[in-house]
This record gives sequence, structure tokens and C-alpha cells, in this order.
Amino acid sequence: MFTGHDRNQLRRMFFEAWRKQQQHVPMEPLEKMIAEIIRHHPEYHEVLNDQDASLDRDYLPEVGQTNPFLHMSMHIAIHEQLASRRPEGIVDIYTTLTGRLDDAHETEHRMMECLAEMIWQAQRDNTLPDEKVYMENLRKLLS
Repeated sequence: MFTGHDRNQLRRMFFEAWRKQQQHVPMEPLEKMIAEIIRHHPEYHEVLNDQDASLDRDYLPEVGQTNPFLHMSMHIAIHEQLASRRPEGIVDIYTTLTGRLDDAHETEHRMMECLAEMIWQAQRDNTLPDEKVYMENLRKLLS
């Protein structure tokens, strides 16, 4: 998805995509995807309208804060999985769940919970993310 590991560089991509969206400036495909995700999250617009205050800010889950950049990055990860059709079967799960919920954005949120769980387990256990467990958890969303 992104190159490099500089948190602020990654965050600047969100600020830039949002700026271009607001100013109706032509965007690259990734910027369009980011802007669309931002559009679906009005609760983050204030953050993205104030780069000086938000760029270096830490978001602490232990005090109930949600990191908007992490949240939106998870949406991008789901979009990339769907576009690449990887892991195998993810598009079918997405399509079925979206049909049931009648809300693609809510479908992404539910899938993101499974993705976050897989990432957390891999970090906790110091292992690679387990795609098989991820897909099992996604399939549970359908039952």
C-alpha cells in the first residue's frame, strides 16, 4: 500500500488527498480512494482540516481514543484485498455480507475487526499474520 515506515509521511498522504478533494484538484487513484474513505468519516474531517495539530498527535486506545489514520488505513487494506482478490474468497464474503447488511461501509468495518484481530494476534505472538484464521473469522461474519 505505502512505501516507507515514516508515520508522518503516511499521514501526509491523507492530508494531501483531503486537501485535493476539498479544492477539486485532480488526484491519483490512491488519493481518490483515500478521499472517498475520508468522505465516509465526517468525524475525522476536523483532524484532516488541521494538519499542524494532527500530524504528530498520538492516539491512545487505553484512554478510549481511536487513531483516525489507522482506521482509514484499515479501510484501504480491505479495498486492496478486494481489488487483488486476496486472500482467496474475500470478495465472496464481502459481497454476501454487503448484501445482508445493505451497507458496504459497515461491511468494511466488520471485516476490519477481523483484520485487526489477526494483526494483534501476530504482534502478540511475534508471528506472521495467519491468513487462514483471518478467513475463518471473516466467514463467521456470515453465520
